[in-house]
Amino acid sequence: MKELHQQTRAAHPPIIRPTGGRPLTTPIYHGHLFAYEDGEALAAAFAEPAQESGYFYGRYGNPTVRTFERALADLEGGCDGLATGSGMAAIATVLMAMLRTGDHVIAQSSLYGGTYALLHDLADRWGLELTHVSGEDPEQVRAALRPRTRMLYLETITNPVTQVADLPALAAVARQAGVPVVVDNTLATPVLCRPLEHGADVVVHSATKYISGHSDAVAGAVVCADPQVHRRIWNQLLISGGTLDPTSAWLCTRGLATLHMRVRRQSENALFLARRLAEHPAVERVHYPGLESHPQHATARRLLDGGFGGLLSVDLVGGREAGRVFAESLRLVQLAVSLGGTKTMVMHPASTSHRELDADALAAAGIGAGTVRFAVGVEHPEDLWSDLEQALAKV
Repeated sequence: MKELHQQTRAAHPPIIRPTGGRPLTTPIYHGHLFAYEDGEALAAAFAEPAQESGYFYGRYGNPTVRTFERALADLEGGCDGLATGSGMAAIATVLMAMLRTGDHVIAQSSLYGGTYALLHDLADRWGLELTHVSGEDPEQVRAALRPRTRMLYLETITNPVTQVADLPALAAVARQAGVPVVVDNTLATPVLCRPLEHGADVVVHSATKYISGHSDAVAGAVVCADPQVHRRIWNQLLISGGTLDPTSAWLCTRGLATLHMRVRRQSENALFLARRLAEHPAVERVHYPGLESHPQHATARRLLDGGFGGLLSVDLVGGREAGRVFAESLRLVQLAVSLGGTKTMVMHPASTSHRELDADALAAAGIGAGTVRFAVGVEHPEDLWSDLEQALAKV
């Protein structure tokens, strides 16, 4: 290199490959281009999902991103995974990969607002046919099946009313009919539930939430049970371009290391608060599957392993205005959207995450005008209760 001009040498710095010791944490490969000596090897890399010897362009694969994909797939018990730029990118990629114009989808009534909006957008533009079911009764799924049914879409725990889908029973009906099952496992995480073990074909995550776990990354993920389905979704991801950046992938991989500790602590805190809230006169109803009063408590005990999740919702006496006063009176708990981070947050779903739903759809999802949602963090539970108690006193 010494014989080259300075400006040329500046454009071609040495690339150091570690020898001897090995890194204990995942390296961040910011570079999205990889050079080849062999033209045929480069051409072959275009044809397959990226492997350790096949990286050439960031949209097709990146070593840091690949580490996260494989790590999450291992936790979920899948054959392989894909990382996306957001949770909605993961959901959109799966839907576009697995559905065509005129197909029929059976989906839960109580879905995340973004998913609900996307399905109905595809219904308007693609002629997709939709049937909503409760998520509790397998006979509803059986009755909804049609010759063009191509997907059963469920959520392990729904947001914000924490309905728990009976995954084994519902998936069994779909499998008998040859219908693929897609499950959003964001709120349960593989710590509490692994839907592939209960008959699901594809699992999606908003890794922005519990997976990354520190409110500092936006990411999504897909985990597949079958390599052919994985390949199909990978092809769609290449076309749509919703890939994940290496830094966010690194943050998600870092989050996996503490996922078990965080999710179990958040579940413990949420159960503590749910029990206290259920006894308070300003609270009309508490939505939390860890309570015996929850309609799917028995299902949750059977399906969830080691906790009931860190999300809970309440309906306050006094409706929407009571919810506003309560949320604005909190001091420790933050008024903010999203969930899964270390800090406890509160929000009003009807005006934020589920604003796309009309009054009938909100009612079908079990969301009231006064429903307030908590994303419980890892703080000491007594500190959280003190804050909630002083705010409830002002309602």
